[in-house]
Amino acid sequence: MPKEINESILNDDIRNELQKKRSDFMEYLPDMEVLKDSDIMEKTLNAVKKYDYNKYTSADVEAALNNENCTPEDFAALLSPAAENFLEEIARKSTLETRKHFGNSVYLFTPLYVSNYCENFCIYCGFNCHNKISRAKLDNDGIEREMKAIAQNGLEEILILTGESRKMSDVKYIGETCKTARKYFKTIGIEVYPMNIDEYKYLHECGADYVTVFQETYNPKKYETLHLAGHKRIYPYRFDSQERAIRAGMRGVAFAALLGLDDFRKDAFATGLHAYFLQKKYPHAEISFSCPRLRPIINNDKINPMDVHERQLLQVMMAYRIFMPYAGITISTREREGFRDNVIGLAATKISASVNTGIGNHSQSDDNKGDNQFEIADRRTAEQVAAAIKARNLQPVMNDYLYV
Repeated sequence: MPKEINESILNDDIRNELQKKRSDFMEYLPDMEVLKDSDIMEKTLNAVKKYDYNKYTSADVEAALNNENCTPEDFAALLSPAAENFLEEIARKSTLETRKHFGNSVYLFTPLYVSNYCENFCIYCGFNCHNKISRAKLDNDGIEREMKAIAQNGLEEILILTGESRKMSDVKYIGETCKTARKYFKTIGIEVYPMNIDEYKYLHECGADYVTVFQETYNPKKYETLHLAGHKRIYPYRFDSQERAIRAGMRGVAFAALLGLDDFRKDAFATGLHAYFLQKKYPHAEISFSCPRLRPIINNDKINPMDVHERQLLQVMMAYRIFMPYAGITISTREREGFRDNVIGLAATKISASVNTGIGNHSQSDDNKGDNQFEIADRRTAEQVAAAIKARNLQPVMNDYLYV
């Protein structure tokens, strides 16, 4: 893990301020809804605590590949170091599962950042409240301009993102953004701060279809050291976000760990189990994974996932596919275009295009420009990404939902 990601980067004034204000990261704040009848976090963390990936052998990996239905124990083996010697065999099975459940379709979407104001201090994120960047928030006219420009590329799915600031991007603001998006797009996702059930229900009524939340790392001790202030510091409230969204009526939820923050094998194992337990509890919910790695941010270009190379990322994605064959898997522009082109059809079923992680850049307007959350590696347009998909004898799909 990068040595740069720790509290040593803080100056004395900020460190002293945080020590005074720091809350217990496992204790809910007064405005946070508690799911008292859910045991998914307990089951996930107990399983990860027992997970020793070094105990798995080649025989365990071969057994996992030969099982028709992948069990959590098989999934653990597929994520182990022993499985790195079987990547070709894993790739064949992953491809078969992808084609069996998704055909040759690859879905395209683009993210739209409407605000980069944030109240959290996550020391690896470019939006963190102590990072000196240009902050901006789109007004209704700016949001409309951005969405119109994106829709002109033929895209029919959008992911709406904000920094995690209720003050600058309240629930009503996000709801109005969803209403505007419904005019231009068939499928709308949101990647914003975690909310209570009634708030997710309101956003669903405004047009949101699914919710994405990154747990970042599932290791509670590491989580505490990385999230020093703000609502995001509260680990269990973030963990239960997807379950609250499903209870609110959202059609689907997406899971992710930010690979490279901690032991990536354990974080990937926890991500898969979190989704698996939730799917068993709510079989109607659409489940998907994102597979992000750390990227450099403004004012810290040394942040990189030093122990998660493309080979390891590919192993994680294929293990997700075999373990959860019906789940969608997204590959983002954090990765280079050659890698992204190789994993579509192999494991990934959704790919972003025409991406910009700043504020107000799609319409080429000079208004409301805000700095990026992280550096992207693939800057291709939707047309270029669609062409790359076709070059692999796959079918780019803009949307497969119909509202009646």
